[in-house]
Amino acid sequence: MIDKTAFIHPSAIVEEGAVIGAGAHIGPFCCVGPQVEIGAGTVLRSHVVVNGITKIGANNQIFQFASIGEVNQDLKYTGEPTRVVIGDGNCIRESVTIHRGTVQGTGLTLVGSGNLLMVNVHIAHDCVVGNHCILANNAALAGHVEVDDHVIIGGMTAVHQFCVIGAHTMIGGCSGVAQDVPPFIIAQGNHATPFGLNHVGLKRRGFDKDDIQLIRNAYKILYRQENSLEDARAEIEQLSQQHPVLKPFITFFSRSTRGIIR
Repeated sequence: MIDKTAFIHPSAIVEEGAVIGAGAHIGPFCCVGPQVEIGAGTVLRSHVVVNGITKIGANNQIFQFASIGEVNQDLKYTGEPTRVVIGDGNCIRESVTIHRGTVQGTGLTLVGSGNLLMVNVHIAHDCVVGNHCILANNAALAGHVEVDDHVIIGGMTAVHQFCVIGAHTMIGGCSGVAQDVPPFIIAQGNHATPFGLNHVGLKRRGFDKDDIQLIRNAYKILYRQENSLEDARAEIEQLSQQHPVLKPFITFFSRSTRGIIR
């Protein structure tokens, strides 16, 4: 179904069964598969391929040569009906690739809203990217990676499969992330190591001095007091009961399976 207010360029191929929302723009030489849904106001600039069981929300800007919902690169994949879901208001730049999930994972690759995915970003099968994240040029997420809200990942950075990147984290360019990265910190290097709090990012997002001090105290418990991970986790969990700003640490610890960067 194609809304009558949508624009479809004559050179574009939109297969029967696709759903194109009000005011959407499908530019020249784009290909849209029969199980694709594109929300209102979303723009496919040109030469964009959207395939598979893929749902893209409203008011996204998708630039040329992006490939979304295509067959993933997991050798176990044999055509199962797995999906890609993308939220609203994302900017997806040239040559970005976002692959469908696998039945060995969740069956879903999920990208939230308000994200900037720069040139050549790769998001592999079963990844979850939150809201208001920035992935710079050539950043690559292997399968099953979870990236929480307000994360910045620098250019040329690679993240190992099954890693969890906590909220409000900043990872420097040309890094190799092989373990989980707790929220609120700066990390960089190969392999990535912590370099303190993302203090500037927290101030820009409205965290007040008291909250930043509480987060700094949690960072010290985790990294500066020679605690075991188990002891640090227990102490931060106790603090979070009185100080909700520390809750992202708790949700992070509950999902961390690869150990954290040290």
